[in-house]
Amino acid sequence: MANVGIVIVSHSPKVAEGAADMVRQMVGQEVPLAWTGGNSSGGLGTSFEAITDAIHRAWSEAGVALLVDLGGAETNSEMAIEMLAEEKRGRVVICNAPIVEGAVIAATEASGGASLATVRRTAEELSP
Repeated sequence: MANVGIVIVSHSPKVAEGAADMVRQMVGQEVPLAWTGGNSSGGLGTSFEAITDAIHRAWSEAGVALLVDLGGAETNSEMAIEMLAEEKRGRVVICNAPIVEGAVIAATEASGGASLATVRRTAEELSP
């Protein structure tokens, strides 16, 4: 059975890469993982095209959970989800959770075979 994939979306490529590195060190290769951050010129920002690509890289039949850092990342993630094929759209969710802690706990849940709904709920329990 496939594990839920995790995508980390940050305005900063260094933050996204660092969070992904923490996930890999905590759960190894058990979970499909991708990250994206920054704009096309290397500055702060996000791109729905890059987010779409990250979703495809972390794709799992079990679904994909996105962790985002700021409002623009969430907006672009929503756009990326809308652009997915209809059969994939319903299996991608944005978690309302802190990006680093949420990604680590979501990946830990996913590595144990938890459902997309459980991965999302567990990550969102971290929100204040």
